[in-house]
Amino acid sequence: MNAIKYLFGILSISLLASCGGAQKEQTLEQLDKKSAREVTLKTVTLGDTVLHITTQHIWYNGEQVASKSDTLKTPVAPNTWDGVDSTKTLSKVPIYVTVQ
Repeated sequence: MNAIKYLFGILSISLLASCGGAQKEQTLEQLDKKSAREVTLKTVTLGDTVLHITTQHIWYNGEQVASKSDTLKTPVAPNTWDGVDSTKTLSKVPIYVTVQ
């Protein structure tokens, strides 16, 4: 039984030691914009329409070289096979981002 406690202790210490060198996540304010692509996703509800706005700014050597904004329009609650559920709206759906 003592051998199991000893082994568990060694594993715990080794896990803590391996996590100590892990890189911490940077806040947006800390990121260097000299050469980067900045993407903003925004959802705006106007009456019975939802605007899904994507804005991109491309920075190279400290200068903004390109900028573009695209907007997709959808109804707030589209009629689907499941019918219309007033508690589910496209203005409140989660945003999933895939970077390739």
